[in-house]
Amino acid sequence: PGAVYVDWTRDIVDPDAVVKVQIAPPDLFASRMSSLGIGDHTVVIVVDHTGGHFATRLWWALRYYGHDRVALLDGGMAAWTLAGMPTDAALVEPVPRAFIPRPRPDLRSTAEEVAAQIDLGETQILDARDLGQFSGTVQRGRRGGHIPTARHLPAKAMFTDDGTWKSPEAIRAIAEEAGVDLTRPVVAYCNGGVTATAVLFGLHRAGLADGANYDGSWNEWGERDDLPVEGDRSLWST
Repeated sequence: PGAVYVDWTRDIVDPDAVVKVQIAPPDLFASRMSSLGIGDHTVVIVVDHTGGHFATRLWWALRYYGHDRVALLDGGMAAWTLAGMPTDAALVEPVPRAFIPRPRPDLRSTAEEVAAQIDLGETQILDARDLGQFSGTVQRGRRGGHIPTARHLPAKAMFTDDGTWKSPEAIRAIAEEAGVDLTRPVVAYCNGGVTATAVLFGLHRAGLADGANYDGSWNEWGERDDLPVEGDRSLWST
């Protein structure tokens, strides 16, 4: 009850971007948030079906634009209804509020910035997709495989079987097993910069100060021949 609806495929993306589902530019994002009743001092609790990557995409987007007063409902709507909590089908007309965007460039990476880290190694590159896509056995887009030096840390590893978040201790152990050092910078990617935000949220819970999202992710990287890949099965000889 009282919730307002956000369509992440429309309300927080750039309709003019060449790469799909890039975050909306500052003025457009601010306008959308204002119309939803989100102002600078508004506490936002994000709910999706399971408390997963659609919710974390908005969590990341708000924080990217300087709004840190945002949290997730653990387990999402599934957990809410399972607990017998009240629901409502009424459409809410929010009171518009002033949202001032304050972009934080450190939370969003470009392809060129990620490419530079392949050799520099100052920032750990994390692949949030499933193992098939990481290894190249499953291909989405023109090229398969992964970004060279990337560590595989799938978003689904952040969740328990019932769709709630694993404990910070469990996530720290998973990160350590994947070779991720939470005291060093990270940039995460997936296919469209959405699932990657679930990894960033999980690591944030586990103690990572902040991580960057490669917003273009494989939608961009997989289509650009000037960017290197490892594990692209389409290049194998038969």
